[in-house]
Amino acid sequence: MSRREGFRASASRSCLAACPRIRVPGWRWLVLVLAATATGAVRSASAQAPTPEVKHSYVPPNGFVPDSLTAVRIAEAVLRPIYGAEVLDAERPLRATLSGNTWTVEGSTPRVSPGTDYIGGVAVVEISKTDGRILRVSHGR
Repeated sequence: MSRREGFRASASRSCLAACPRIRVPGWRWLVLVLAATATGAVRSASAQAPTPEVKHSYVPPNGFVPDSLTAVRIAEAVLRPIYGAEVLDAERPLRATLSGNTWTVEGSTPRVSPGTDYIGGVAVVEISKTDGRILRVSHGR
């Protein structure tokens, strides 16, 4: 059939006559397929996919940040690139307190000469005791 001829009903009938008939299976075939699937005879691609390898990882019983010294060292490593060594040294000693599973490390107000008032806050870092995540970093104003 050419483009100029357009659609002709006789052309479509002849195509249908030339094409083999498609046989739709009965309900018995469907029951057989469902039974094979339910019993596991037919497996999907996801069932055959290899499982990812689980790597061993040790978790200390007291968490990765077990004491205040470790919490202070982590806080120093976080604060130095953010605020610089001068600010960090001015706020020493850093103090760590544990509340639940969170270490809160705070700086001390800087030493100033007698008779001079200090205006500003101190650095604060919150660290997860269990996995060492940095939960919050702040500096008071």
